[in-house]
Amino acid sequence: MDIAARASSIGSLADETRRALYEYVVAQPDAVGREAAADAVGVPVHMARFHLDKLVEAGLLATEFRRLTGRSGPGAGRPSKLYRRTEATVSVSLPERRYDLVGHLLALAIERAGEGVAPEAALQKVAHDEGLRTAASVDVAPGLDELSRAADALAGHGFEPRSEDAALVLANCPFDSLAREHTAVVCAANHAFVGGLLDGLGCEHLTAHAEPHDGRCCVTVRQAD
Repeated sequence: MDIAARASSIGSLADETRRALYEYVVAQPDAVGREAAADAVGVPVHMARFHLDKLVEAGLLATEFRRLTGRSGPGAGRPSKLYRRTEATVSVSLPERRYDLVGHLLALAIERAGEGVAPEAALQKVAHDEGLRTAASVDVAPGLDELSRAADALAGHGFEPRSEDAALVLANCPFDSLAREHTAVVCAANHAFVGGLLDGLGCEHLTAHAEPHDGRCCVTVRQAD
């Protein structure tokens, strides 16, 4: 989901009725029907149905069909359409932050370290591997040169790459506050991740260089020597 879609999803909660329905649904221990939701917020059932379905379209709620009576077979009636919180996470951050990725990498590194691998080596390996996996899922337009391929992939993950003298300067650090507080650890993971991404994209003539700089990412992508 790109930033426009995420912003649109969050923006759908600006409507007071829609927000009230969302808050009611997510506060319940189980999926709920539109009649119960309508009663809870004091609106007609047809209005509740409209807003609940809009929340589903926005990716904020999910649906399932189930007979609330628990009965089955002939005469049990049709299953009811029920609403519940979606399992997906929808968030908007400007500039984009990826603290979830850092947490994932550190958790993997801790698991590897528990198997006897040195923590620094474990972090380098899992971050590089994650870069490879990320590259495999990137949809890059055919026919692009290496620098353009790398720029497209990095832009899609919040790095805001800018072309400068046949290099890519990464204007945004997706791990900003963590990188400032735990610079050595986070920047090492970031460097390995970008390196893995380049390898996964087949950018044989590009390398990730650690070049710390105030106000931007610590990694710069340059032509290989």
